Amino acid sequence: MSIVAAGAALRAVKRLCYDTCHIHILIMYKTMLEAQKLNCIRDERALFTELSFIIYAGELVQIEGPNGAGKTSLLRILAGLASSDGGDVLWQGESTRRHRDRFNQSLLYIGHQAGVKAVLTPFENLAFFQKTVDKKDDAIFQALSQVGLVGYEDVPVAQLSAGQHRRVALARLWLSDAPLWILDEPLTAIDKQGVEHLTRLFEQHVGQGGIVILTTHQDMMNTRCPIRKIKLDGGVWR
Repeated sequence: MSIVAAGAALRAVKRLCYDTCHIHILIMYKTMLEAQKLNCIRDERALFTELSFIIYAGELVQIEGPNGAGKTSLLRILAGLASSDGGDVLWQGESTRRHRDRFNQSLLYIGHQAGVKAVLTPFENLAFFQKTVDKKDDAIFQALSQVGLVGYEDVPVAQLSAGQHRRVALARLWLSDAPLWILDEPLTAIDKQGVEHLTRLFEQHVGQGGIVILTTHQDMMNTRCPIRKIKLDGGVWR
């Protein structure tokens, strides 16, 4: 083999190694959240077993199933708020149990409970969430506007309705930079306009490479982006 041919062959091998590594990096970047053979047993009943799936950046995922199928349990396991009875959850290729702090920085979870402090006002709750005391923060007022709480920003949450409690919690979505949103029934007690605002926000978030995983009993047919569905009912489909 001539020196020229040998050089060309070496460059080809280097190029192949570079391309392979580059593809691997892209796959790792896009493979955001992975469930590996998850088991969940509650009251001696298996809600799901050997449940595995991968959720990629830019996906809107709806967890479906009848009452008692384990939808909330699955969301809590994915968020690290409950333990599975087997299996693991990976975030960007790393176990969330072993890298809890790093995972939590990437996560926004909103569950059935609003998780707001009743003695604080909506503004103070969001300021606490945002870790700021700047009363002139336009972002907080904008978030409150999006959920229809303008005029209630200085009213103690204890004086608001259950639906308004929920809106205070959901306003965090407009303040969050977390790429992963896990939301349990976010559309409950929200009017039609509120559902529309949330749907557009979900579209924006996944359009920027984020992930939204949610449960809901409401129709989401008006979304402009595809909805991937994972069904819990003795099996899984995507």
